[in-house]
Amino acid sequence: MRLAAAALASASLLALVPSDPSTLPERMADTGGGSQLITAQAPREGSTSGTLTWWDRRDGHWVKAGSAAARFGAKGLAEGGSRKQGSNTTPTGLYDLPFAFGIKAAPAGTAVPYRRVREESWWCQDNDSRSYNRWTEPRPADCRASESEHLIAYETQYAYALVVGFNYERPVRGRGAGIFLHVDGAGATAGCVSVSEEAMRRVLGWVDPARGPRMAIGTVSGRTAITRY
Repeated sequence: MRLAAAALASASLLALVPSDPSTLPERMADTGGGSQLITAQAPREGSTSGTLTWWDRRDGHWVKAGSAAARFGAKGLAEGGSRKQGSNTTPTGLYDLPFAFGIKAAPAGTAVPYRRVREESWWCQDNDSRSYNRWTEPRPADCRASESEHLIAYETQYAYALVVGFNYERPVRGRGAGIFLHVDGAGATAGCVSVSEEAMRRVLGWVDPARGPRMAIGTVSGRTAITRY
């Protein structure tokens, strides 16, 4: 009787222990339909730091492949559909990853299309240019240098970078241009997401275009909660 009672008590205690919470991707409204996902999550809209995690979908479940500390915009995060260019906010939402680029050679194992930065490589952010929110070589006449990024000038940040498809397929003028996942600089970003150089090398060696990778950016809760995307 004592053994039976002990077993019953143990079973009752186990029933009170909550089961492991589902992974973050499994709580999201949409993960893009592929089998790779990067999540960049901040505690709140005003945060300038958080966590980047990359996930694989295996046997019907999302499994963490790696994670790293991340930085966001100097003014925090903003809902991607209403974000304004020059606001120093990181746009929230779910995005594709068109291609990667870098001043350094692509890390071993990189499968995503990778463009090497050269002296004539620019990212046009001029709202009046036909090349708005596009990589250009060389910088076109209608794209002002003062309204664009000369990529090679960012030796640290653009050692490695992955283009985030925010406002990319059909650019809306004034919403923002040049949003990347890139290497950490001295502090918060102007609207990108950044991680350590080692983390960028790991991400680039992991991401596989054949698996439909997406990147979700958001907060723990509220109107920009990552689970809404």
